[in-house]
Parts: sequence; C-alpha cells; structure tokens
Amino acid sequence: MVKVRTDAPVVNRPVYVALGIDLEGAKHVLGLWMGKGDEGAKYWLGVLTEIRNRGVNDVCIVCTDGLTGFADAIETVWPGATVQTCVVHLIRNSIKYCGYQHRRAITRALRPIYTAPSIDAALEALNAFDTEWGPRYPAIVDLWRRSWERFIPFLSFPPAIRKIIYTTNAIVISSDGSVLKTVFRA
Repeated sequence: MVKVRTDAPVVNRPVYVALGIDLEGAKHVLGLWMGKGDEGAKYWLGVLTEIRNRGVNDVCIVCTDGLTGFADAIETVWPGATVQTCVVHLIRNSIKYCGYQHRRAITRALRPIYTAPSIDAALEALNAFDTEWGPRYPAIVDLWRRSWERFIPFLSFPPAIRKIIYTTNAIVISSDGSVLKTVFRA
C-alpha cells in the first residue's frame, strides 16, 4: 500500500508488482500497477493480457495471494499455467481467526501441512491440525480446505523449487523483524 494524493485527500492505494523468473533463473520485474483496492477478474485479465502482449507467451506456475478473479484471469490468458496460492498469505489469513495467545501454536501446528513431502502427507497433517485445533478454530480448517486445490500444486515440486514459489512476497520478514527470505535478487 502506498499513499497517493488525488483530487481528494491522501488515500492508500495498492501497488501490484509482477515478478517473473525465466528458464535460466533470472528474475524480472514484469510491471507495476496501481489499483483502487476493488480489482476483480476484468482488471486482472487486462493486466495479464498486457503482460502477454509484451512478450510473456507462456508461464509454468503463478503464485497469487488469492485476489478475487485473479486465478480465473491467469487460466484465461495462460490456459496451461498452474495457479498456486501463497502459503504465507494462507498462514496470515489463518491467524486472523485465532486468539492472540494461540498464534505461535497455530503457526507451528500449520507448518507440517506446508512442509509435507507429498500431497497425501499434507492432507494427513491437515487432518491432524483439524483434530487438535478444529474444534476451537473451525474457520482456520475451513480456510485451508477451501484453498486446498490452489495450495497443493507446489507440493509436487522439489524443495529447492518450493522455496521460490511458495510465496508472493519478494521479502519475507519474521515476527521479530529479521529477514527470513529474499526472493528477488537482481
């Protein structure tokens, strides 16, 4: 979010950044778009069509944070693309549903799901999470089950690739303020 002066007072607006990694592993900023916060499928279709028209003819996997209409737009522009939900966003959305005193325990309990070696192991870990925390926080379990089909694609990749595609965040900051991961190193 950035502060923007319009005809009215200063307002907060989202700035969307598209980062791409080519077949040689080089990272590229594909573009920046300023939104209003209410972007839907039509908006994303326009953005992705612009990216395609500028030369990105095909994509393998796209990690998104679950913006409304974005996955549908991706599949329209690049039908063969795999859409992956950002794991960091899933975790952040999960802790919105729990009490502050349980945030650390919840994030520890979710870890076996997204670090599982396979889809079956991830499902077992989700079921174990449901057994332990589901009665108290059913909304978290519902969130993961609703997101499951968009969450599991990255589990079919080796760990080195998972580290690249599990989040939309170029820089991941831990709760103590230290940098955990920098995805974009140009």
